[in-house]
Amino acid sequence: MLAAERKLRIVEYVRQYRIATVAVLAQEFGVHDATIRRDLGDLEQEGLLKRTHGGATIDQWTHDEPNFNERSNTRVDQKMRIGKLAASLVEDGEHIIIDSGTTTLHIAKNLVHRSNITVVTNDINIAAELKDAAGIKVILTGGDLYPSSYMLNGMFTDQVLNSLHVEKAFIGIPAIDPHYGLMHPEALLVPAKQGMIKAAREIIVVADDSKIGKLSLHTVVPNSSIHTLITGKETPEQELKPFQDYGITVYTA
Repeated sequence: MLAAERKLRIVEYVRQYRIATVAVLAQEFGVHDATIRRDLGDLEQEGLLKRTHGGATIDQWTHDEPNFNERSNTRVDQKMRIGKLAASLVEDGEHIIIDSGTTTLHIAKNLVHRSNITVVTNDINIAAELKDAAGIKVILTGGDLYPSSYMLNGMFTDQVLNSLHVEKAFIGIPAIDPHYGLMHPEALLVPAKQGMIKAAREIIVVADDSKIGKLSLHTVVPNSSIHTLITGKETPEQELKPFQDYGITVYTA
C-alpha cells in the first residue's frame, strides 16, 4: 500500500472510530509504530486530524475560520473538483448566488465561458474572476470589506440579499453536522448566509471533506433547508449517509 493511500485510510479509520492508538493503527495497516507516528504527524500538519498521547483523534469543533490565503492552499484539487461539479448544475438563463469562499471561487472559475447567467456574490475575488465573462452579469452585494477573506458583509449586504429572488444559491460553510445542519463560528457572518438561503429556491452546499461532521457555535440553518450537498470523494460514505437519509441529494467529486 502506498503511503498516500495509507494516510487516506488512516483518516477514514479515525473518523469512523473518533479516536485510535498508534498500536491499533499499526496493526490495522501492517506497518511499524514509527511509520504510523510519521503519518500522524503529516496528517496533523495538513489539518486532517489531531494527535494525542499515543494516538490520534478527530476534532469535531470548528472554533474559527483561517484567512483566505491559508484556506486557498489546502485541498486545492478537491475544491477544484467540487467547483466543476457545482458549476455543471447551473443552467443558462438562471440567476444564482455564489457565497464567498475558496471552494465557491472554483464555481466561478468554471462559469467564465457560460452565457446568459446572472451571478450575485459577496466576494470580490469571485466578481473579479467573472469580470471579463461576456455572458455573465455580476452583481456585488456591497457591504463592509473583510480584507483577510475578500468578503463583503454587514448591514448593506443583508439589505441587498433580502431584496433578491434567485433560482440557486451555492453556500460555503466551515461546519456541517448531520443533526444540527450548517454551522459557523462567527455570529456576524451568519445573517448574510441566512439571507442567501432565504433568497434562493434551491440551496446547494459546497464543502470539502474537512467540513463534514463538524460542529461550531452558531447554527445558520437546519438540514431541512438544504437540497444538495457537494463534497469530495475523500469524505467517507458513512459520514454522508445521515445527510442522504435526511433527503439531501449528495454528490461526491
